[in-house]
Amino acid sequence: EVQLVESGGGLVQAGGSLRLSCAAYGFSFDDNAIGWFRQAPGKEREGVSCISSRDGSTIYRDFVKGRFTISRDKDKNTVYLQMNSLKPDDTAVYYCATSILPQCSYDPLPYDYWGRGAQVTVSS
Repeated sequence: EVQLVESGGGLVQAGGSLRLSCAAYGFSFDDNAIGWFRQAPGKEREGVSCISSRDGSTIYRDFVKGRFTISRDKDKNTVYLQMNSLKPDDTAVYYCATSILPQCSYDPLPYDYWGRGAQVTVSS
């Protein structure tokens, strides 16, 4: 059974840091791009970052660039999202997802497996 399990969410003050983990079970990250998305209350789900399986290249939305870092550990079959300098606007449920394609995209359509999400709350 294919599963993605997020962990590492929580409550943090503005300016603080959290590291989200996305562990994959039942398949390998080697052939699929992995994306992080988030959804705040009353807002649509939006792409945050992605790491390509092809060459490990990464992309970031402007609103997290310089603050968030995506990485992967192939041995652990896990992808991470290090989040620094957190802001109240970063409050959302964060989801990891695996794409059917090796290259990155912020379009959710190519992503076929999704985790259940991890709540991140940033207080002011």
